[in-house]
Amino acid sequence: MYDIPPDKEGNTEETPIMESGAGETLKKSAASFFAPFLTKQVAIAACVFLAGGLLAGGAGGLIAYHKISKLVEKAGLYADQQKEGSAEEYAPQTTQEQKIIDVVKASSPAVVSIVISKDVPIMEQYFTDPFGGLFGGNLFQIPQYRQKGTEKKEIGGGTGFFVSAEGMLITNKHVVLDDKAEYTVFTVEGDSYPAKVLSKDPVQDIAVLQVERNNSAGGKESAGLGDFPFVSIGNSDSLQIGQTVVAIGNALGEFRNTVSVGVISGLGRTVTAAGDNNFLETLEDIIQTDAAINPGNSGGPLLNLAGEVIGMNTATAQGAQSIGFAIPVNRVMRDIEQVSRIGKIVYPFLGVQYVLISEKIAEDKDLPVSYGALLSAKEEGDNAISPGSGADNAGLKTGDIILEFNGEKITQDNSLSKIIQKYDPGREVSLKILRAGKEFTVAVTLGERTE
Repeated sequence: MYDIPPDKEGNTEETPIMESGAGETLKKSAASFFAPFLTKQVAIAACVFLAGGLLAGGAGGLIAYHKISKLVEKAGLYADQQKEGSAEEYAPQTTQEQKIIDVVKASSPAVVSIVISKDVPIMEQYFTDPFGGLFGGNLFQIPQYRQKGTEKKEIGGGTGFFVSAEGMLITNKHVVLDDKAEYTVFTVEGDSYPAKVLSKDPVQDIAVLQVERNNSAGGKESAGLGDFPFVSIGNSDSLQIGQTVVAIGNALGEFRNTVSVGVISGLGRTVTAAGDNNFLETLEDIIQTDAAINPGNSGGPLLNLAGEVIGMNTATAQGAQSIGFAIPVNRVMRDIEQVSRIGKIVYPFLGVQYVLISEKIAEDKDLPVSYGALLSAKEEGDNAISPGSGADNAGLKTGDIILEFNGEKITQDNSLSKIIQKYDPGREVSLKILRAGKEFTVAVTLGERTE
């Protein structure tokens, strides 16, 4: 039997813990002796050492005991240092590591979790006799369901970030797609506020929300607590492939302000994103990153090492590793400026359905050119021109090919939708058209498209 010192109360009651090869026992007092010192890590290590020592016999047990004693001694010293406040803060080992830590500290207070709540029906089960008791008793009972009121439930979540001290914030459109749902913002400090959707982008996966200090979801009066922390905005036109980025978000809707680090893997990507509620959207000219973007991260910021937001995390490739996408922040700022100025997000509207022409499409359809936008309806037999639109008023027809938009050549890399976003509704532009082998130019006044 090992000579284990008694605990502070003097207890030495012998309680077998595990039999050794020599048939020896350890005392209950050992647990009391180690308890004040052991952290979880030390406790796990002690279990490992004890099991190995006891199974090996008395000698192994003695070695294990000495190892534990050293470990406990270190743990005790560390605990004492923590109590005295003498433990030094971790010192970053590289300049890059220091920059990442600084970015997270500066930006995290402005990043929020968005919880989606909705009144959902409460269903109860009951039984009916389809024969109306014809055979007597309860011989035939068919289960049925009926609604018994409603209850408020959390049905999803996402991420957002403040862009102004007044409580304006940005998230993905697919996070706030349900007009019948309620949205609550939770800050990293634990405060919660109801949020109102100001506007949704009709083209991009962007939505602008607003919260108010004096309207706390937790029921406390929060006015006068100071301004909301907000992020610094960078320039997404100056990005470089390979530069380090930091993503922050409400991962899996559970782990708030989760941080991941990666690089910009690609620029100018075009993807088709799908989500709940039959949400389907083509995103053009977006950022690709290998920083982990998990479900729940949607709407969170993608930051550079200067602590500036350069993108908004929006999608990840299923069935792949480390392939995520973010909307460039310059596009997000366009929406913020419009909402601040006119209260909504608007886009120019030409009024056409089209297919971008590639060499393969040109070959398959026997077209005279391998670039441009072929005006073609999604459904066969439909009109590719919206009635009453600028394109309709200018006389465009299904089968026409738009070669240039205001002097810019339309290609796979420079699509019609990308070009048109540079202009405001009401602007008159010129289109170079190819019809039946002849080229001509028409003037078109752009309409307005809202959500």
